[in-house]
Formats: sequence, C-alpha cells, structure tokens
Amino acid sequence: MTRNKFGEIVFSESDICDLLMCSGNLPDHPLITDAVVDQSILDTALDTISETPDSVSIEEFDKQNQQNWHMPAEYKQLDIAEYLLRLCTTDAQLQRVGHELLLYQQKDLFDLLRYLKYLVDTMKQHEIIWGVGRGSSVASYVLYLLGVHKIDSLYYDLDPEEFLR
Repeated sequence: MTRNKFGEIVFSESDICDLLMCSGNLPDHPLITDAVVDQSILDTALDTISETPDSVSIEEFDKQNQQNWHMPAEYKQLDIAEYLLRLCTTDAQLQRVGHELLLYQQKDLFDLLRYLKYLVDTMKQHEIIWGVGRGSSVASYVLYLLGVHKIDSLYYDLDPEEFLR
C-alpha cells in the first residue's frame, strides 16, 4: 500500500489480496476506512473468497473452480481470437494461429488464454522474470504470441498437437 499526494492510503490489487487472505473480510479491515480502493479490484478480490459448503463433492468443487478465472473484466471480455489474429503479420502465422485457436476452442480453453494474457501483462507490469519455456507448451505458437514462452514454434516447425493432445 502507498499514500497518494493527498495522504490517502491506496491499495494495489496484491495489497487487497493479502488483506483478504489475512483477515478474510476486507470491508471490516481498519485500514480500508480511509483508503482509496479501485472498485473493480475490490469486486474481483472479494469474489475470490467464498466458503464452500461441506455438501459439495471434490469433483463439483474442482468443476466450479475450473470455471472461475479471477481476472479483471477487461480480460474476461477480451476477444482473444481477434487479439491473437491481429498479432499475425504473415499468412503462415495466420494459418497456424487459426489452426491452434480451433484446437483451443474444441477444448474450451479460451478463458485460459485470456487468463494467460492477464498473467503475462501483470508479470511485465511488475517486472517479474519468467522462464524461456518448458516442455510441450513451447509447441504452441499462440502461447508464444501471448508471451508465455520465448520459443517461436513456427520457426522451429513444432507440431501444436504435441501440446494440445
């Protein structure tokens, strides 16, 4: 948390998450009273904390949480296919991205791609360093375009089926 030029306490997204994890109830936290908090960050953070009834099975719990991506609305509403296709500059890139997007769509993974875009943007914003790429994920040109890894699978002619089996 920091103070703005008016002396008000300003919370970042990670500050709010830390407070939520420590107290479990952000609005009752004493520091929030005089703080300036971006409402969209607050809404997103509050959505992440919820009690799961004991009657829910592990399978149901997993299914519910696999559909719940905690990211800002701008990423949830991002047309990820259009975004990726706009990054293409050659016909070969367009064909590869189109092929991979069909594979991602068949597996209902567009929310995952949106989340990865959010994750990479957040890491860049906070100057967090991540690896060059590991395993079969480097076979995905879409992940390369998103910045998840640094291996140009089109250049190395890697088969996207290796990743998206």
